[in-house]
Parts: sequence; C-alpha cells; structure tokens
Amino acid sequence: MNRIACIGAGYVGGPTMAVIADRCPQYTVTVVDVNADRIAAWNSDRLPIYEPGLEEVVFRRRNRNLFYSTDIPAAVRDADVIFVSVNTPTKTFGAGAGQAADLQYIEKTARSIIEYADSDKIIVEKSTLPVRTAQAMSRILHSNTRGLKFQIISNPEFLAEGTAIADLQNPDRVLIGGMDDTPAGQAAIETVIAIYANWVPRDRIITTNLWSSELTKLVSNALLAQRVSSVNSISALCEKTEADIDEVTRAAGRDSRIGAKFLKAGIGFGGSCFKKDILNLAYLCGYYGLPEVAEYWTQVVRINDYQARRFVGNMLSAMFNTVAGKRIAIFGFAFKADTGDTRESPAIAVCRQLLEERAELAIHDPRALGNARLDLESETGVIDYCEDPYAAAASAHAIAVLTDWMSFRELDYRRIFESMQKPAFIFDGRNLLDSAEMYEIGFNVYPIGRKALTHF
Repeated sequence: MNRIACIGAGYVGGPTMAVIADRCPQYTVTVVDVNADRIAAWNSDRLPIYEPGLEEVVFRRRNRNLFYSTDIPAAVRDADVIFVSVNTPTKTFGAGAGQAADLQYIEKTARSIIEYADSDKIIVEKSTLPVRTAQAMSRILHSNTRGLKFQIISNPEFLAEGTAIADLQNPDRVLIGGMDDTPAGQAAIETVIAIYANWVPRDRIITTNLWSSELTKLVSNALLAQRVSSVNSISALCEKTEADIDEVTRAAGRDSRIGAKFLKAGIGFGGSCFKKDILNLAYLCGYYGLPEVAEYWTQVVRINDYQARRFVGNMLSAMFNTVAGKRIAIFGFAFKADTGDTRESPAIAVCRQLLEERAELAIHDPRALGNARLDLESETGVIDYCEDPYAAAASAHAIAVLTDWMSFRELDYRRIFESMQKPAFIFDGRNLLDSAEMYEIGFNVYPIGRKALTHF
C-alpha cells in the first residue's frame, strides 16, 4: 500500500503531498489536476502557490517519489490510496446558496474514480466537507458494476496558510475518521495511520468515526473565527471608550481558560476556510431545525464584515468625510502574511468600498499583486499596482495597512512621509506599526482598538 495519488493540486493537496513524499521516501506520490497550467507550474521553478519552505521540499522530492500530472486515469488505476483534495466552495445557486457547500466537484471526482479504477481503493477525504458527505461518496463509489470495494476515510487538514509546511511537519494533531466496525474499515484506518506515523508521534494521531472527523474541521475553524470576531467587536468598544485593545487582550489572555491565541484585533479574518466553514455550519444547523444556533454562527461572519466596513468608515471620518480623488496606498492585499492567497481577504472589501467612494488606489503586496488584479478586475476606478511600496506611497494622502507583512515594519517611513500629501494618514488595520513612532514622524495614526494619535 505504498502508492498514493492526490486529486487536486491546490493549497491543500500540493503542500500536503510534498511533505508526505519528503517524510515517506518509500511511498510514490502522484498529484493530479484537470488544470494543466497549475500542473505545469508545479513542475516548474516557480510553484503556483507561495508557502515558506515549500520550494525546498518540492525540489528535494520532485521526480524522485513526487510527481505532478494531468493523467488522472493512470493515477487512479495505479494508486492504493487516493486523497481527494478538490475545491468545495460555497454554493452560489439553488438550495442553500450563500451558505451550503457546493459538492459538485466531489461528486465528479467520485465518478471519475469508479470510471478509472480497476481494483479496490482507500479514498481519503482531504477537502473540507459537510457532515455525512462520506456517506454520499460511498454510495456513488459503490454504485460501480464491477464489484470494486472502497473504504472511505476522513482526514481533514488543519493548515494555517503562511505556516503550512511547519504545520505539516510538526502538527498539533492528525485526525483520521473511519468506519472501524469492519475488518476492512479498521485496516483502512491503520493504512492511513501508517503514512503519518513515519514522522508524527502516535499520540498526536487521533482516530474517530467518520462523522465526528468531518464535523471537527468545521467546528475548529468556526471556533477560531469566533475568537477573531469577538475580539474585533471589542476593538470597536475600545475606540469609543479610549481603552487599549492590546492591553485588554493581553490581560484577558493570561487567563488559562481563555489563552492568548487568536485575540489580535484587525480588519477581520479571510482565507478559503473560515467564512465558508462557518456558513456551512450555519446551514447545517438550519437544515437540522436549529435556527437559533444557525443565527449564532452567522453573526460571527456578520461581525467580520462589519469590521471591514467600520475600518473604511473611520478612514472617511478622519479624512474630512471624503476620499474622492485621493490616492490611498494599500499596503498588503493577501488575507495574511507569508502567503499570496487573497481568497476572502478583507482587503477586497476595503478596496471595493474605497473605490465606491471614488478613491484612487495604489496597491502593494510582496506576493499577491497578481491575485489582486484578478480580484478587482471588474471594479471601476483608478487602481495602480505597485511592486515598490515607496512608489505606492508617493503622493498618497493615506496608507492603509491591510496585511501583517513583517517587511512593512522595516520601511523608511520618514522617506515615505516626505513623499506624501499633507496631512498624511496611516490607518493600521493590523496594529503592525509603532503608532508613537509614526506620530513622531508626522503621521496621523489610526490603529485598531486603540486611541488615534493625531496632529489636529
């Protein structure tokens, strides 16, 4: 059982399979995708996604025991274990639109497997899926007319973009859910355990039933997002009362029952998982007749959207109630540092609102400019995409820090201040910069959840 295939070469499948190949040289790992351009990028010197440490792992194992291909039929036939890591976006049509997961790609993948498979397989769900999706996948797979048997395993990912390789190499836990009430089901669980046991301590490998595993992924992301929205709601109160959000969270986080993680105020969470998974969880609660629970989780997303609107509202208020015709330098477009991913980035909402107010944008991001162009291609207005942060800030009326890239701390802000229109503003949506230092230079500084420092 040492031949692995992964269907889906995106943010989950690509890094996960690279680390498995690196830590399990006795396995042959093949990653396949219908997107030929994406596969070509995985086979090139410029990978399709950026993650610290990813290039080193891929270049070390590629064409040794790690392969990227568009030949899905061959990969399915040859593999003993098939990881399914295809996209499961939120539905935009029909029943559950705006909340439920769109499972059409999962179903298409299952049908491809039964079309091309010629032997029994272990199928591992790696995509984020609603509870009991495994049951639907099992029914499709076992509709084959050749008597093939498939064992379904749930193995959700818990990667944080920007630290995905470190998360894979030293995970908090690996969750494996399966049907252990049959010898074949238990054997499948043990097969997947054996993969991770090559480098993960056995006490970090948790086994559950299928349904608990599927639900744990949604719940984990929902609880993390809930903390972000909770602290962001308090940041609004801090600004009204002149409390300091950093002091409040530092003191609250010392309570061992609360902890300090995910208590950093900002313009909101983004990425491919949090919003999608919370809405999916809310939809499931509504589907099973729990409207109050559904509303509770939906409110977490609403607070996140509110934080972005509030940020732009503060910009308007500070800049004399208009940004029309004013150049705004956007520092950061990715949803977090150390990634080029802009999916559900709060920067998208902020930039769209500023464009609606007729602002002129100059966007800089170390890794996400290409995605920024795609995200804003349908918007009207003046947008300048800048490789150089100093060029973005030149002649700007304000800087909006929207991503917590550490490189932004190292810029020469005296030089930047001299190049800007006066009065010059910094709206620090990540509380990344030293407000007192920026104020001393001459900026009017507006952080999140802390007192603004202004010269008028």
